[in-house]
Amino acid sequence: MLDANATAQLRKYLELVSLPIELAASLDDSAASAKTRDLLDEIAALSPLVTVTSEPDERTPSFAVRRAGTEVSVRFAGLPMGHEFASLVLALVQVGGHHPRLDEETAAAVRGLEGGKFVTYMSLTCQNCPTVVQALNTMSVINPRIRHVAVEGGTFQEEVEARGIRAVPTVYKDGELFGQGRMDVEDFVARLDAGAGARIAGSLDAKDPFDVLVVGGGPAGATAAIYAARKALRTGLVAARFGGQVLDTMAIENFISVPRTEGPRLGAALEEHVRSHDVDITTGVKASALRPGGEDGLIEVGFEGGGTLRSRSVVLATGAHYRTMGVPGEEEYRNKGVTFCPHCDGPLFKGRPVAVIGGGNSGIEAAIDLAGVASHVTVVEFLDDLKADAVLVESLRSLPNVDVVTSARVTEVTGDGSQVTGLDVEDRSSGQVRRLEVEGVFVQIGLLPDTDWLDGVIERNRAGEIVTDMRGATSLPGVFSAGDCSDTPYKQIVISMGSGATAALSAFDHLIRSGKTGETTPAATVHA
Repeated sequence: MLDANATAQLRKYLELVSLPIELAASLDDSAASAKTRDLLDEIAALSPLVTVTSEPDERTPSFAVRRAGTEVSVRFAGLPMGHEFASLVLALVQVGGHHPRLDEETAAAVRGLEGGKFVTYMSLTCQNCPTVVQALNTMSVINPRIRHVAVEGGTFQEEVEARGIRAVPTVYKDGELFGQGRMDVEDFVARLDAGAGARIAGSLDAKDPFDVLVVGGGPAGATAAIYAARKALRTGLVAARFGGQVLDTMAIENFISVPRTEGPRLGAALEEHVRSHDVDITTGVKASALRPGGEDGLIEVGFEGGGTLRSRSVVLATGAHYRTMGVPGEEEYRNKGVTFCPHCDGPLFKGRPVAVIGGGNSGIEAAIDLAGVASHVTVVEFLDDLKADAVLVESLRSLPNVDVVTSARVTEVTGDGSQVTGLDVEDRSSGQVRRLEVEGVFVQIGLLPDTDWLDGVIERNRAGEIVTDMRGATSLPGVFSAGDCSDTPYKQIVISMGSGATAALSAFDHLIRSGKTGETTPAATVHA
């Protein structure tokens, strides 16, 4: 099951295991069970602390990773390979006694939760699923009252169909739908612990003022935080999640010096790099208000759920989110056929007809990927011609199960109340409306900047982007902006990083020239 490289890496990680582990498997005579048995035997052969046992379970094939003689365990139903192999390795290490990488405040909150039985439905091609699986597994290790099963949808298609799941990750708690989409430990705690919001707000209010406060954890925000910290400025970073849009990107092949990587891997590298510097980091919070400096010169950033941070300068790097079609049925059937991630949700539409909305590079790339899974793909483009690169269009045209409809406007997403059944499309020339019989709608029509919370406070252009000068300065003194939320042209990772560096250096220059550096800033740094 494992190649030489994976075996070598797993053997190294298993050296962190200090407590005996049982891999308790529920198997039958199927081919899937045979592969599961082979995987478990290979793992056990790499460590004397790991043994394979058997036990019945409602799902076969499945296996529990259990700390011997205890209630500490997590379960995988299906083979956790692909993106989920990392989740399996982490489960082995944590169940085997290695302390989870979690701050003590969050760990204490997890230990205080009442618990419950969670089931996560995931696909092996989903880059967001491992975050959810690993979060719940970690919580299960810290608090055995929390039980978690990660179910691979491809192996348990009948179960997925019965629940009407059309997007992953999808999480159930005690048999009821709990949530969909990317969630980390902090997100789960915030939803499960009634007092979490007040604690977070209190911890924000209690922080001393920063020299530079970065709002956003994507490439621009991460770079800004690193550059500010390297100037020995008191630096804070707040973000809903570390990595931003990068986490939703499958393949990255134009990041200079790195021929190919994946979004979650780059996002993890960004976080690791920022954490290697003296940066005060808060995730799981969303900025909701920006207030100009008062008599004390401190700019305030307020957050949903309460809490305020103060800083002598601010770098806004809040990124962007998927643009929606804005038609009837879109919100009603979101995650019930309407989706934005072909890599995550594509496998759920195996053998089914789907539509891709948008003829740019992202739309055509999505259509090419989906053509290998879906029975038929229809690309719907508003303009008269596809906007994607010629090489992508040529590849698309060569596929036998793809149609392209141009000069077309989507008017409605239709369904049966539980899932998508069709898409109404109007010909822009004739006005004639026809229905496409599809079960999935993948929306790929660009991004909108996350700047609505700045309305009336800071200058934005017609697209909602923050207006900046060549130094990243905004209309509000002491506030700078970088990345996809700003009016910087060409929304690319490398450009976001460059603008993040520019914004941080400009913030440093602003502090020096205005004499606003705080007592925490060593005088020796006031020269670079």
